[in-house]
Amino acid sequence: MGVERNHGGCMAVRSLPPPSIPKCSHSASAANADDQTCGSPRWIEKGLSCVCMKRKGTYERICINLTPLQEERLQRLKHRMNVYFDALRREHQEALRALWYATYPNKELSGLISDQWKEMGWQGRDPSTDFRGAGFISLENLLFFAKTFSNSFQRLLNKQCGKRATWEYPFAVAGVNITFMIMQMLDLQSTKARTFVRAVFIQMLSEDEWAFDLLYCVAFMVMDKQWLERNASYMEFNF
Repeated sequence: MGVERNHGGCMAVRSLPPPSIPKCSHSASAANADDQTCGSPRWIEKGLSCVCMKRKGTYERICINLTPLQEERLQRLKHRMNVYFDALRREHQEALRALWYATYPNKELSGLISDQWKEMGWQGRDPSTDFRGAGFISLENLLFFAKTFSNSFQRLLNKQCGKRATWEYPFAVAGVNITFMIMQMLDLQSTKARTFVRAVFIQMLSEDEWAFDLLYCVAFMVMDKQWLERNASYMEFNF
């Protein structure tokens, strides 16, 4: 893929003919694609087919001027990004409990402030203190990953693939950092599309309203793969 020209707020992108990949679903078919093997599970291919650009011939135009659907979904995503985690809000408390039981379905949670949270990779007894960098959407991302692609989520949580270090990265905190990284990379809070990456993501968003959450899951898998390739340890994790 490469940028060829720019006309009236649109960029034309040369792309290869797309492979025959079925459309993604965030329900039964997504769970079925979340196979038990290490490596890249099938849902990554399916998820990327959902959020990649719809190709129409040799060139695909990515327009910076938003369609009504893109504007609606972008504003909804921006709203999610601006919500701070509030430990006193009931819906935030319930989301935190939902994350626990999606992660450990057979283990009772003693409380929202508990040493149990350290098992998931939070820095202390109170996970609410770790959301400050990315807000409530980082909890939503973790919960989406846990519920939609539970097998891959559990493999990363339990460090089941590859030769692992004695001291590994803290899973939950890494998840919050990934949300923050994606928000910075996409530059969605700016009023205009200043980067090609953002323009491509807006196109993704028009194809699938869960594009941000899907991108998060893929980024988490990529991060873990790079961690293994570098033989990294806890001391190299950037909080």
